[in-house]
Amino acid sequence: MNDVEKSFFKERFFMKNKLASKKIKTLLLCFAAAIAALICWFSSEIWLFSLKDEAKPADAILVLGTAVWGDQPSPVLRERLNHAIKLYEQGYANYIIFTGGRGAADELAESEVSRSYAIEKGVKPEHILIENQSRITEENFLYALTAAKHHDLRSFIIVSDPLHMKRALTMADRLGMTAYSSPTTTSAYSSLRTKLPFFFRELFYYTGYRILYTLS
Repeated sequence: MNDVEKSFFKERFFMKNKLASKKIKTLLLCFAAAIAALICWFSSEIWLFSLKDEAKPADAILVLGTAVWGDQPSPVLRERLNHAIKLYEQGYANYIIFTGGRGAADELAESEVSRSYAIEKGVKPEHILIENQSRITEENFLYALTAAKHHDLRSFIIVSDPLHMKRALTMADRLGMTAYSSPTTTSAYSSLRTKLPFFFRELFYYTGYRILYTLS
């Protein structure tokens, strides 16, 4: 093989590698653009849904649990409880279902603290149901549904923080629940400093849930 032929094959090899590299870069850019578009779409879903209040008469108000401080609700949980109690007092439902288990073995369950708080605020004990086993949002629904079946409760107003509502209602829909969103009107996540971390956490969990749901 003479120098001209060697030069020709080297040039062809170089061009093939260059084309292959360009195709890979294009594919990576397309993939990155698709991911960015998906994240933007999910972000808009979470944000826009957080502004909706679908409250209407239902069989029960279902409060999604969150942290407690000893025998008292945390500020986040307290706002959820206050909102649920307000809906109860306005006659939207005759029952309130409180959810949430124990963070540690020696702690009170979130639902137990919620029940005590609601009774202090005037909710009749016989109108309160609890489940004290759940650790995550999906379990909140699963165990709450078990409690609801014993009282033939079939429709629910879901109460949580605004940015949590899209993921929560997506789960409720997948479980076949008749559920309406009613986010808290006040929240501990009110400043930009506290709201942004909560938003990105919800975006992460919601994206993961949607992907897993699509693949399942």
